[in-house]
Parts: sequence; structure tokens; C-alpha cells
Amino acid sequence: MNTPPTASIKIGEEIVAGFAKYSLPSVDAATSRDRGDGPYKRLVLRGATLIDGTGAPPWGPVDIVVERDRIVDIVSVGTPGLPIRESRRPEQGEFEIDCHGKFVTPGFIDSHAHVGAPFHASCGTMPNADYVYKLWLAHGVTTVRETGCFNGLEWTLQQKKASDEYAIAAPRLFAYAYFPAINDYLKTIHTPAAAREWMRKIREAGADGVKFFGAPPAIMEAALDEARQQGLRTCCHHATLAVSRMNALTTAKWGLTSSEHSYGLPEALFDDRTVQAFPRGYHYNDEYLRFSTAGTTFLQAAKPGSAKWNEVLGAFLEAGHTFVPTMTVYDANRDLMRARRADWHRPYTDHNLWQYFQPHRGGHGAYWYQWTTQNEIEWRETFRIWMQFLNDYKNLGGRVCTGSDSGFMFQVYGFGFVRELELLQEAGFSTLETLRAATLHGAELLGVQEDTGSIEVGKRADMLVHDTNPLDDFKLLYGTGALRLNEKANSGEWRRCLRTTIKGGMCFDTETLLKDVKGMVEARDELAP
Repeated sequence: MNTPPTASIKIGEEIVAGFAKYSLPSVDAATSRDRGDGPYKRLVLRGATLIDGTGAPPWGPVDIVVERDRIVDIVSVGTPGLPIRESRRPEQGEFEIDCHGKFVTPGFIDSHAHVGAPFHASCGTMPNADYVYKLWLAHGVTTVRETGCFNGLEWTLQQKKASDEYAIAAPRLFAYAYFPAINDYLKTIHTPAAAREWMRKIREAGADGVKFFGAPPAIMEAALDEARQQGLRTCCHHATLAVSRMNALTTAKWGLTSSEHSYGLPEALFDDRTVQAFPRGYHYNDEYLRFSTAGTTFLQAAKPGSAKWNEVLGAFLEAGHTFVPTMTVYDANRDLMRARRADWHRPYTDHNLWQYFQPHRGGHGAYWYQWTTQNEIEWRETFRIWMQFLNDYKNLGGRVCTGSDSGFMFQVYGFGFVRELELLQEAGFSTLETLRAATLHGAELLGVQEDTGSIEVGKRADMLVHDTNPLDDFKLLYGTGALRLNEKANSGEWRRCLRTTIKGGMCFDTETLLKDVKGMVEARDELAP
């Protein structure tokens, strides 16, 4: 049963932050594990072609040895087209996976995700956490940065602990508590001193980082300084209510770790204004006006390749800043019909989540009651400019990571993450660069690159086993697979490549996870009015 709305996140004896009257009910937590085998005393993956996540091309065949949750050996056992050199093979494992003809990559890192969505009461209860976790694991997501902890920091830390202890079937979770100060909206922190105290308490409570939506500049700067002192990483959705006082470049120079979405970036590129031009009648709380107007911000900024454009690229690079664009969650803005009719909605989208996606007032991201051809044209041009900036930044050595922000705007957990891979490829990233953004660079963003993000001896066994090379076609990573021609039958068939997700040495069969989710969706459909 859902817990009742709470006015705050409780840390120990004290209430240190909250949504006030805007707080959300919690998702039903996962409480047990019904899927996943291991971790084993000794697990061996035999004969794999390895794509290690560093940007290196595929090589092999190799045998990969895992003891409990760690990779302890990677052994080259031959040359493609020739027999395996049996003399080189490691000794037998407690459990083995035949990977001959298969490909192994690191597990994916979703650098911007939420366990659940802020449902409007009219849409019913949110799908439970087990639904979300299984969709993530079924799409190869082994690590998640929970940006906001909107179910409560305490709730998220409990789920993180349960995942780390293999008590639930879930990715590894990193808990980023939201910072409650955006002008006078959702604001409970009013001074720099209070911001610093809040940061210290959040650190003591066990948070891994902090998510901002903006704040008055003095508070924001103090909070970022204190976060750095406390070893907390930070991210920011530069909300329209705050961005005119500090854009993404301002906060990057103050030490912000990453910018989320695109907000704050075009404002940093303005060269003939300081505040975006808003249409007559604009009101931030009208979600249609908010999101349709967001599709015009890049159109008011400096042009690609201009002096201002290059100056801003250089400044972000000097600050060591990371971008987590989450393009996938805005994909419907440029082609609503495509997002609404995606292959996976019928079998895998929870009934109440589907209702939440429909146009209605009062729900975040449900603004489809007035979406026009002109809106889509503007958003397509926005994507073109945005993608060029991201690709230019990557080419200069800047870090861009994959985040999905699923649970909004017709994007479903897991499926939305794979779509982000496609969008980075569309932006100009090679498939190897895209994979690195989804693995090693995500680990670097989280500060855990010595522990995960690539397949190397000594790192956690976060790995994926694919029937075919995922770099050849990201569409085969979708849980539905993709429609392809069976030449013998001369008819279409659905093919997918990801078969096994290994998280910290525990092995999950993706087909079984997907069947579980289908069952959950069917059960909820039966209860729907």
C-alpha cells in the first residue's frame, strides 16, 4: 500500500528538507527478490567477444572469471576463425555461461532516473518499484543515479541497501537528495548558512549527492561549496524560475558536477539578450506553455560555430563539467505520434502510467492537450542545435552521459534508456562513444570509475551478455526487440540481443524479467476501470 504524502524527508530525529504541500506519495518499495542467481563463488563466461566500455573496439575470444562480485581474470583464449586454445582456459567455475559467438559489454549506467513519477491523484497509484527495477535490469541497466529521491531519501537509502545486499532484484542505486530552494517555490532553505547545514545533514544521512532545481545565487553558491567540502556530487535542472539569475555555465564555474536536460545551456549561449523572450500570455505553471516555449530557447542563442558558441564550449570544458541531456524524455516533443505509438506500450506500460501520460492539467509532463505542428518543428530544430553542442563538447574531450528520466512524456523505464543511446548516435556519437557514455563515463560522473563502468580485472562484475554485437543495432536492445526479416520464412520476426544482465555477480535472465513485467501489466489492466 502506498504511504501517505509527507511534508518532508526525515533524517534521524530532524526534518531537514521537503516538498511542503507539493510532496509526493511513495512508490511501493521492493521487499524481496524472486529473480537472480548468484553471486557465485566462481563464475566463468567462456569464449566471449569483449567490448570493455573504454572506447576500445571488440576483441576476443576471452574467458572472464568472476569470484563473488569481482572480475578476477580476463584471459585471451584464441583468435577468431580458429579453434579455442584449450590450454589457456581458466579452470572450471561453479557456474558457467557459454558466450561463444556472443558479445559482453559493461552494464549500463542510467545517470538520470527516478523510481516512479509524480502522479496526479486522478491517475491512480504508481506502479511499484519492482516493475521499475525489472524493466531497468531487463534493458541492461545495472547502476542508477536516482536524481531527487522523490519517494524520500530514507526510502531510497533503504532500497539502495537492499539492492547492495541482494535482497531485491534491482540495479545499484545512488541517492541524490533534492535541494529545497527555488526562489520562493518549494523553498524551505532561506540563507547560505542553512544551505550549508542542510548539506552536512544530508551527508550524515548517507546521501551520495544532491539535485538542485536552482536557488537564489548566494544560497546556491554556498550549497555547492559545502557539497564539495562534504564530498557530495551535484546535478541541476536549471528551472526557468531560477535560470535568469544563473545559467548552467554560472553554476558549472561554482563547481556543479553536471547539468541535466538542456535548461540553462541556451541561456549561457545568449549573445544579444540575457533573458529568454517569452510569448504573450506565458505562465510557467501552464505546462503546455512551459514546454512549448522551451522549444524556442536554443533558437534565441548564438549559432553553432560562432565565437560565442566556441567560448562557451571552452568555459564548460575548463570547469570540467558534465552534461546529462536526457534527450529521450523530450523526444515526443518533436514527434508525438511516434512516442505515443511505440511498440512496447501495450505489453509493458503500466495502465496507470499510461493514464498519466495522457493530456490532463495538474500532472507534470501531461501537456499534450495543445501540441501543434509548429511546436514539433521548433523542437526538431532545438534538437539539431542541442545535439551539435553535445557532439562538439564530446569532441573537445568533454563528458556527456546517458540518462533517461523515464516515467514522463510517453517514456517507459528501460525502453527510454535505449532510446537515449539512439539519440546520442543521431547527435554524431559513434556507437563506441555512445557505449562509453553509457558505461565508463557514467561511472566517472558518479565517482566510481575504479569500481565499475568498464570490464577490467578488479572491478565489479556488472556485465551484459548479448547474442549479437549491440553496436551494430541499438534497436535490438529494446525489450521488444526490433522487427526484422526472416529470410527463410520471408516474414517478419522480432529479434533482440540482450540475454543476461549480471549485476555485481548476480545473473538475471532478461526474458524472465520481461515476462514478469508483462504479468504485472496484465494484472493491473484487469483491475482498471
